Amino acid sequence: MTVTTPPDSRHRWTIFAVCGLSMVLVGLDTTIVNVGLPSIGEGLGVPTNELAWVIDAYTVTLASLLITSGALADRFGRRRMFRVGLTVFGLASVACALAPTVEALIAARVVQGVGASMLNPVALAIVAHTMTDPRERARALGFWGALFGISMAAGPLVGGVLIASFGWRSLFWINVPVIAVALLLVAVVIPESWGSRSRRVDLFGQVLLAVVLFLAVGLLIEAPRWGWTAPGTLVGVGVLALALPTFVAVERRTSEPLMELGLFHRPVFTAAVVGAVAAFVALSAALLLITVSTQHGRGWTPLQSGLAMGPMALAIVVFAPVSGLLVARGRAPLALTLAGVTVVVGAVAAGIAGVDGSLSVVLAAYAVIGAGLGLGNAPLTNTAISSLPVERAGVAGAITSTARQFGSALGIAAIGAILAGTQAVQVAAASLPGWLLVASCGAVLLGVAAICHGRRTPRPGRSRTPLPVTR
Repeated sequence: MTVTTPPDSRHRWTIFAVCGLSMVLVGLDTTIVNVGLPSIGEGLGVPTNELAWVIDAYTVTLASLLITSGALADRFGRRRMFRVGLTVFGLASVACALAPTVEALIAARVVQGVGASMLNPVALAIVAHTMTDPRERARALGFWGALFGISMAAGPLVGGVLIASFGWRSLFWINVPVIAVALLLVAVVIPESWGSRSRRVDLFGQVLLAVVLFLAVGLLIEAPRWGWTAPGTLVGVGVLALALPTFVAVERRTSEPLMELGLFHRPVFTAAVVGAVAAFVALSAALLLITVSTQHGRGWTPLQSGLAMGPMALAIVVFAPVSGLLVARGRAPLALTLAGVTVVVGAVAAGIAGVDGSLSVVLAAYAVIGAGLGLGNAPLTNTAISSLPVERAGVAGAITSTARQFGSALGIAAIGAILAGTQAVQVAAASLPGWLLVASCGAVLLGVAAICHGRRTPRPGRSRTPLPVTR
């Protein structure tokens, strides 16, 4: 398949802006529901602690299908796949807004995740195809990571405003006009592009990956309710223990695997993927902890809870571009080191302050965590994407996006498990292990920084030949 010529400089950043709009949608819908869980539970007659699947049905589906969607876009056309994804996402949003039961809402969230999977890696591949200059691409990837992190952090704030004004169903109605505008802009602005070669779909690998991700997250969600030694839990653990090595064995023997495991032989690439998981475990866990501690612990409204997350969102906005500049200057390890330190410090401070601590201290802790998450996105994205040739950008973007979404789902599931059965008066004590989990994610980022520093990667803007993709 012929790869189209990239557009001139007048259009590149316009294309980036259109793709970024879709990513804001994906990021918002990853977290916008967090602050609305109590309202959704009240509206549908379901306890809040039984609504984890309303969030994770979306994120796990998204994580499961990202790689296949990226490969299909490289084969059948990125703009075409992008438009299909926007349409599916919009129709599923309508179904979510009209859902009469929690089961219907969860099912609609699954379909919404299918649509989102066609947006995330495809938009990133379009950006990588458009930004041909390495230095410009590094800046774009920095802004890209910032957009996604900002949208996830801003989700609860936007959700609080919508719930206060229009009720919880507006969390999904808001997507419809944005999707309509995005479809129009895609038709006018974005050119069609393909990968340099077609890849067949690894259907068996796709099924196995979905099984592994759903079981890993599902066990964290359901085991506290079933019991860790209950028959259902033990069966799930057994199936997961079988499915994971089977997936690895299948991918190693397939000529065109879903996930190219040879990439993980490169320490820097592996570290970047692990760091992406840790960063989004920290983000999703922190957002849910803030929701629980403010609404259940302090008795705040959804709007007040969303406003409490403002310092975190603002810090991500401020520090993400700083991280992009550091990456463009070849200082990715420094950005990751600062990210790790600030996440650890902020999480420990939030845990010590608890529900009864000074509000100014708590909000400052949230801002410090946000600064760390803002600093971490750009170097992680750039390191992972730079490991593949530009024509494989769909696959590279899908792997890192899968890591992020899996991290988001794990963070929600882990906090749900930690807080299972907790009453409002017990939130302060029960939240401390959750904040320690966030701090441990910061420690992981410090480890990633050490690996990247020990194996220095080329500075963006210097020419180099991409390493061949091993199978």
